[in-house]
Order: sequence, then structure tokens, then C-alpha cells
Amino acid sequence: MKSFLVRLVYLLVGLFLFALGIVITIKANIGYAPWEVLHAGLAQVSGISIGLMSIIAGIVVVAIVTAFGEKLGFGSIMSMILTGVFIDLIMILNIFPIAESLVISLIMLVVGLFIISLGTYFYIKSAFGAGPRDNLMVVLNRKTRLPVGVCRSIVELTVTFAGWYLGGMIGIGTVISVVLIGFCIQLTFAIFKFDPASVQHETLKQTFDFIFKRTNDELLRK
Repeated sequence: MKSFLVRLVYLLVGLFLFALGIVITIKANIGYAPWEVLHAGLAQVSGISIGLMSIIAGIVVVAIVTAFGEKLGFGSIMSMILTGVFIDLIMILNIFPIAESLVISLIMLVVGLFIISLGTYFYIKSAFGAGPRDNLMVVLNRKTRLPVGVCRSIVELTVTFAGWYLGGMIGIGTVISVVLIGFCIQLTFAIFKFDPASVQHETLKQTFDFIFKRTNDELLRK
């Protein structure tokens, strides 16, 4: 049970860090990071919040990666929901000011990308199922055997063009994000000596089976 709780903490910390990093890149104000270009473009077209659009986009991505054989996990569901919730919450709290100089913008952008990378490490390590967007990276890594950083950059570049077409804000920060996000993730994973493709993710059924078994065991003891 202790191991399960530790993994759950990894998952929640990872999702919060991911959302935090996203907000910081937005506040850098020199162009949204790739996925936020897409979410902002879709939000602009639909008139709903970026956080809610993040949830909707997550649902679509889950459907795609499931079609490629990736199993849905508890972490996949939580990532799909909580990332968008955390983004909207942090934006509402207005913790970070909008950068007013290029130097500060660049610093915030790079810091945000590394926080996103750290968040990615934590919630993939939880093994509850990679988040929707990272599942795309893992699928591409497994199918092509290209380095994980290259796979991430391919995904980011694709969603950037889609978001730009829909009216999402791009700028020098977007270009930097596309170029650096793969490097940031590759470096973060290398520091922790972590191979995401080697993680055996727990399916949603396995998680529920474990929870129900523990609950029944506790009830029998009483």
C-alpha cells in the first residue's frame, strides 16, 4: 500500500508541475509552448478556457493512442482531467506576472520547459499510465526507435502548426519550445537515468483491482 501511495504522490506532483510549467511558459509572453498554441487556437475557435480545451484535447489524444495499442491507465485519466484543472486554477490565482522584458521572458520560458520535463518524469515514473500527450511520444518512440527527445520534438512541431492554423499565438518562444522541449526532456530523463519505454504501466483495471482487493482485505480484518 505504501508503494501505491508513493506512486500516487508522484502522479499528482507530476501533473501539478506539468501544469505549472505550462503556465510559466504562457506568462513568458513570447509565444505559447506547442501544445498551448493548439489549446489556445481551439479555445479561440470554441470560446472556452484553455484549461477546459486541454481536457477535451486530452480525450481525443487518448482515443488515438488507444488505437495504437497503448493501454489506458489511472494516470492517463488523471492527466486528462487534472492538468487542465491545475492550469485554470494557477491562471485564476495569477501567481506569476507577465514578463515585461525579453531576458525575463527567455528565463521564464526555459524554466517552464524544464518544469514540464520534471513533471513528465514524475508522472510517467508513477507507472499509472502515461498522460495523453506523453503517450504519443512513447508510441512514436516504440514504433520508430528514434530517441525520445526527437520523438517529442516531432509531436510538438505537429501540434504547433495545427494550433497556428487555428489562430493560436506563436512567437520566438514557440520556436524555442519546439527546439528545446525534446532536449529538456532528454536531459531530465538522463539525469534521473530514466527510460520511459521500459516502464510497465499499470492498466486502469489493474489499479481498480488493487484498490478493491485492499478494501475487501480491510473489511475482512474488521
